[in-house]
Amino acid sequence: MQFPHLTSARRTVLIAMVAPAALLGTFSFVADEVIEGDTIGFDRAVTLALRDNGDIMDPFGPAWLEEAGRDITSFGSFSVLGLIVILVLISLLIVRRPRAASYVGFAVITGTVLSNTLKQVFDRPRPEMLQAMRVFTSSFPSGHATVSAVVYLTLAALLARLCTNVRLAVLCIFTGIFLTLTVGVSRVYLGVHYPTDVIAGWSLGAAWALLCWVAAELLDLQRR
Repeated sequence: MQFPHLTSARRTVLIAMVAPAALLGTFSFVADEVIEGDTIGFDRAVTLALRDNGDIMDPFGPAWLEEAGRDITSFGSFSVLGLIVILVLISLLIVRRPRAASYVGFAVITGTVLSNTLKQVFDRPRPEMLQAMRVFTSSFPSGHATVSAVVYLTLAALLARLCTNVRLAVLCIFTGIFLTLTVGVSRVYLGVHYPTDVIAGWSLGAAWALLCWVAAELLDLQRR
């Protein structure tokens, strides 16, 4: 007896494995350039483009825009992401979906550990720009960009899989991508990260979210 849907699922998983490889390649390339100091010009040019009249301490735009940047960047903070993940895990356990809860918990915890470990390995100093925001870790890769990518893309993939409407599933995916991108951009805008920190964080976080999704799909195929 043949199961065409399983064959199709395997094909989808195999194709999806190409994306994490490309993303990890991007992270490795950026990391290598940062170590060699070849990104200084790019980082400075992008940062200054987001400043008012070249004042490195003042993001461009009115005061409300800067405040909005702080509001948006909080969507990638440990506190907000932690609360979101805890509520999602509780909800999944209430509706008796322990496998989904394990998938989300594993992806987020390991992604966070990976981000913090790499920060200690690279130990890149923060930009000397805004002093209004307190930071506690090194700069590369951006923890907000990395962990928000892991959380929002993992939850987007989970919700998309549960959706019966294709358009709604696509909306879930694009919402996860949009939140991830806006958090990263806000870090550069506020001056607490270099652009390459954020690019590396996006690449690493998205790759980890996809790898965890592929692993979950393969386990599900094996179970079936």
